[in-house]
Amino acid sequence: MTLALNTVQTLLAACLLLAAGAALNRIVPVLARYNIPEPITGGILFALLTLALAAGDITITFDPTLRGPFLLAFFATIGLSADLAMLKQGGPRLVRFLLVAAPFVAVQNVLGIAVSRGLDLHPLMGLIGGSLTLVGGPGTGAAYAQRFAEVNNIRSVMEITMASATFGLVIGGIIGGPVAQYLIRGHKLAVPSHSGPDDAATSESLAASAPDLLWTIGLIAICLVAGQAIAQLVNLGPVTLPDFLWCLFVGIFLRNVGPRLGLVRINQPMIDAAGTVLLSLFLAMTMMALRLWELAGLAGPLAVLLLAQTVLMVIYAVYVSFPAMGRTYESAVIAGGLCGFAMGATATAIANMQAVTRRYGPAPEAFLIVPLTGAFFIDVVNAIILTGYLSLPWFAL
Repeated sequence: MTLALNTVQTLLAACLLLAAGAALNRIVPVLARYNIPEPITGGILFALLTLALAAGDITITFDPTLRGPFLLAFFATIGLSADLAMLKQGGPRLVRFLLVAAPFVAVQNVLGIAVSRGLDLHPLMGLIGGSLTLVGGPGTGAAYAQRFAEVNNIRSVMEITMASATFGLVIGGIIGGPVAQYLIRGHKLAVPSHSGPDDAATSESLAASAPDLLWTIGLIAICLVAGQAIAQLVNLGPVTLPDFLWCLFVGIFLRNVGPRLGLVRINQPMIDAAGTVLLSLFLAMTMMALRLWELAGLAGPLAVLLLAQTVLMVIYAVYVSFPAMGRTYESAVIAGGLCGFAMGATATAIANMQAVTRRYGPAPEAFLIVPLTGAFFIDVVNAIILTGYLSLPWFAL
């Protein structure tokens, strides 16, 4: 029997998932202690429920209509929070982080190919269990999987690719918080004090007026409409960028140009709150689609490969990314973010960083550096590196 939820029912289920995740983090202190994002906690709990229902021949399907707009709107809030003056200060660190993240893409594939050859698998499995699905995500994985199925005749390649991408999304959300916490506590890092308003002032600002709320919703809507329109125009040419990146760029423009012209009023606490809600709902809807019975197919060689990638990610974040970025509190938060997008998605990276900063304090540079690297630069690097690997004679493409 299939239980199909419509758009509103899916939204309600996502809210219940987040509430369950928050409750579970309170009940099991170790989850909150290691900064596991609530959508990940609730998502795993929800996946166990759907697994039990599936065992009883009951399948739940969800309406994904709102998931895309929530992601676009979330990146719009990132843009609306981006002060270019701060980005100018953090420019060298952005370049440094890109120089840290880019080699990891190549190393991820080196490990994947080495493990796949050691397990007597086709070398392409090393890429599928490498940056193709972990850095690239399900979209990049699906695009290449079709090619692998047609040219290399690899059985069930699409299912393997989606399972690997799903594993990366989950594990990226699990390891990021503990990695950042280990670095913060292990190195006794100085945590910056909150320079913003206190909780009472923030609550007052959030409840300032209905026009403030309406204005914030309007700004986000402008980012979505303008960003998607620009994407449609630009993507007709030689340059192709995802819609959410254009929404982010429009948000940056409004944030930095609008107030100077007297056209835009920014209520930063309200934008921050909106971003948190939108990201949580997007991740909740993504986790709701997790099918544990499909991940059972990872048992065996591919599971070994992905576990090796997890160990590599932790080692790289702790012993390469953190020192290279300066061994500061911001560096620890960035390391947690790297675990998110290098194993799963940029949204996972930001959820990791939010969980850490909610407990310890703000990390403004991290919230500029990581989204720009994870949402744009790393995809370009990944495409170049994958093209280089696939040109090798091993892959016979």
